[in-house]
Amino acid sequence: MSSVLLVEDDPSVRSTISTFLELEGYAVEAVSSTREAFSRLSNASYPIVISDIYIDERTGIDILNAARTANDTCAVILMSARGSMETVMAATRGGAFDYLAKPFELDDLLSIVKRAEGAAADELEDEDFDAEEPLATEMIGSSAKLVEIYKTISRVAPTDALVLIEGETGTGKELIAHLLHANSKRSAMPFLPVDCASLAPSLVESELFGAMKGAYTGADRDRAGVFETAHGGTVFLDEIGEIDLNFQLKLLRFLQEKEIRPLGSSRPRKVDVRILAATNRNLRKMVDEGKFREDLWYRLDVVRIGVPPLRERHGDVPLLAGAFLKRYNERYGLDTRLTESGMKALADYTWPGNIRQLQHMVERLVILSPGGRITEDSVDDAIRSSGPKEQAGESLADTEMEQIRKVLAATGGNKSRAARILGIERKTLYRKLERMGLA
Repeated sequence: MSSVLLVEDDPSVRSTISTFLELEGYAVEAVSSTREAFSRLSNASYPIVISDIYIDERTGIDILNAARTANDTCAVILMSARGSMETVMAATRGGAFDYLAKPFELDDLLSIVKRAEGAAADELEDEDFDAEEPLATEMIGSSAKLVEIYKTISRVAPTDALVLIEGETGTGKELIAHLLHANSKRSAMPFLPVDCASLAPSLVESELFGAMKGAYTGADRDRAGVFETAHGGTVFLDEIGEIDLNFQLKLLRFLQEKEIRPLGSSRPRKVDVRILAATNRNLRKMVDEGKFREDLWYRLDVVRIGVPPLRERHGDVPLLAGAFLKRYNERYGLDTRLTESGMKALADYTWPGNIRQLQHMVERLVILSPGGRITEDSVDDAIRSSGPKEQAGESLADTEMEQIRKVLAATGGNKSRAARILGIERKTLYRKLERMGLA
């Protein structure tokens, strides 16, 4: 078995990991500081290094750099309870073998160590990343599911692969698309988002492919479409599941040929764009129902990123709320503070409208909280104004249904107003009503 250098300042975590790996047959040298780690790395070569990110005045990224400098075949595994897009990108660019979000199962660590052991003799390179510093981003969170998304973004961004981003409304799908573009070789070129749900079927083709003068009534000049305008850059097709069946074949042909033919033109034009797509619908189910082309589905299904709803990453609520609090205090010149009880109330809520709803809620609280303090009472009042707080023992579905019923009753059945109060889009409300049998 391989020798392992473990760098971890928490004595209980250090002892647990050391004992576990030693029982699995590994020779583990465990240290508690970066100074000790640098000393060991200068005197010995390790095939595997496991390090926490935040240790003392130096970090796991420094350990990564030192380990890879001493032995460029060393497999470095980083771990942290405070993972972010920036740390994952820095780890990936530095050549880290893998990245674990704490807390994790020891069996998961063992699986990575075994993979690292088998790959320790292989050179791990990522030339696309070595020359650049991590980009500052607005993506916030350190939950295990989000760290996996960070890892996927860091791997797929430098490529031109088509990425399908799946998730509920308000989970941050467009932000992920922005990150994929910003970390790609196309970052200096245009990023153009298209809300497919807002386009009438009769306008989709001219919007995306463009139109020649006289192609239709009112076309008094040649008009470039989104794909041509974004030449060299990225086009983000949001809510791609809403595209009309009749246009799906033309979109498929474009994805295969990268050619457009503007309306009224007899000649195709080559365009160079990367396509990113997103949906809050189950496209595979739509294929089975005959509502989405199977061949287009297979073409889209290259790399999928599933974005978890906020209710599945409650640990990220304090991070998000803190960031929104800072943003809106700066925007409005205020000094509103968030109390511990207020934060707990935010963390305990289920957020049916996801991050978008939390963002709007914090903005409202920053402006309206009495005395400039966001307390449990002020959070409860804000939640109550858009529906009842979740009661213990109730299922999420029951709570959501009751919340929607009461908001609809309060608005006299006005679905547009109800959607605004709930912090979700109107089409999302319609789908929920249909699913709950309330349509």
